[in-house]
Amino acid sequence: MTSVHGDFELTMGELRVVARYVADTAQELLPLFEEAHPDDGRPRAAVDAAREFIDGAPRTGLQRVASMDAHRAAQEAATETARLAAQAAGDAASAAYLHPIAKAHQVGHILRAAANAARIAEIRAGEDPAACDKALEEARARATPALRGILERYPPAPRGRSRTAQLMADLDASLRTPPA
Repeated sequence: MTSVHGDFELTMGELRVVARYVADTAQELLPLFEEAHPDDGRPRAAVDAAREFIDGAPRTGLQRVASMDAHRAAQEAATETARLAAQAAGDAASAAYLHPIAKAHQVGHILRAAANAARIAEIRAGEDPAACDKALEEARARATPALRGILERYPPAPRGRSRTAQLMADLDASLRTPPA
């Protein structure tokens, strides 16, 4: 099986594990972007590109271009919810190119979409932290042992200033703790 090398090794199968985790979250968020921007197909194209890779296609420029396009859609989004949803879609496509380097910012490529979903849940519930907690619990439940193993190769996510960065750091810490 083909691998990518850096500070450690990631197989294509492991990259597909990450891409699936991110794409599953992004897929759930797509309607929120499309509700705000019904004529903008860039985030959906990014999730579709991620799915091609997940289904066994080689990683190609398709994932890179679709990711950049979805991130541009995020920058142009009219609402925070739409922005976070488009960003998650871009992250799904870029997961095929997760770098095997021991840098904490790489954790964002694995967990930011789930943190975005938690932030969206919080926003939609009128800033209710219980909605956020539920979304984070769902993200933890979807994290397979393989995903947790990949995550543990990276340094912990930094606790940034933005709410999404804080949620990502919380999710990261909980995924590194063995399940009860």
